[in-house]
Amino acid sequence: MTDFERLLECAKEGDKEAQEAIFRMYRPLLVKKAMEQNVFEEDLYQEFSATLLNCIKVFKV
Repeated sequence: MTDFERLLECAKEGDKEAQEAIFRMYRPLLVKKAMEQNVFEEDLYQEFSATLLNCIKVFKV
């Protein structure tokens, strides 16, 4: 099992620090994808963030 898989397992079990660590890993991508014509779209970022946290819960390791 890789370090990321262990981190994901902890996050799935509700470990807030593990969830935050994964979120920090993907934050640059979320910010990049939330840019629309060089304008940061806060609502879109929030949707992406919520989706990421939901995906952590349902992802099968």
